[in-house]
Amino acid sequence: MQDLVNVATLASIYLLFAIGMSLVWGSIGILNLAHASVFACSAFAGYLVLERVSLPIIPVVAICVVVGAALSTLVQIVAFEPILNRAHDMRTAEFQILVGGLGVDAALLAIVQKATTSAPFGFTEGSFAIKTFTWGSIRISNIQLIIIVVGALVATAAALWMRRSRTGLALRAIGIDAETAALMGIKRTRLARLTMTMAGGLAGLAGALLTYNLGSVESTSANALLIKAFAAIILGGVGSVAGVVVGCVTLAFAETMVLTHTAGTWVSAISFGLILLVLLLRPQGIFGRAEVRRT
Repeated sequence: MQDLVNVATLASIYLLFAIGMSLVWGSIGILNLAHASVFACSAFAGYLVLERVSLPIIPVVAICVVVGAALSTLVQIVAFEPILNRAHDMRTAEFQILVGGLGVDAALLAIVQKATTSAPFGFTEGSFAIKTFTWGSIRISNIQLIIIVVGALVATAAALWMRRSRTGLALRAIGIDAETAALMGIKRTRLARLTMTMAGGLAGLAGALLTYNLGSVESTSANALLIKAFAAIILGGVGSVAGVVVGCVTLAFAETMVLTHTAGTWVSAISFGLILLVLLLRPQGIFGRAEVRRT
């Protein structure tokens, strides 16, 4: 049972980080490699506020979410939209966005590293007291419970939003055929900004909760999460909320079993091994479409 608690916690952390990336990649066709730096900047913003003002956990999380959403929107407006507007074709635009995302990621991380001198930073203990509950052989902390519940709520809300709201259906239409969606009057630019805002907010949420869970993070802590998220999205299928959930749970289960029953040196190999296996057997992922058109 303790393994299940650990799997649920790890899968929820992966999910909070990956679901925003999946929405952006699957709907507006942007593989945003700056997502990790948005995570780091959001957590750092929470740290800066707590250094000056004592706040409980909810306002701190809200600050991280707002900073992440604002930063991600700014990246879309300042970097990605100009690239899309100036590129000669979509293939060129996709490559340039990848490179541009790396550049934005490096610049934002450099700012955080300069401010922290690359040292770990965390939230003050007064903002939230970690308590651990024990039932028999099962141990779980209050922050783990929060992460699991928030992860489940976010996944459910995202799935319902994509399937039942007009905006979600419009995003799905863009992900399937952007040209036809544009002819039907769907405004891609407005929806792209909205999707990036949501993804950034989720990165900020993940940054805040992971910092509380670990006690402290580094500016580069999200780089490992970026690889895990990429593996989970490929495994589940680009753009599928259910696929991301299955991908994150599968990845978390495999890694937890490796950590529990071995020395743990194969954890990274598990992520890349799953990517390779899925690409060979089912390139579109478990819940992915046979063909995904990127706008």
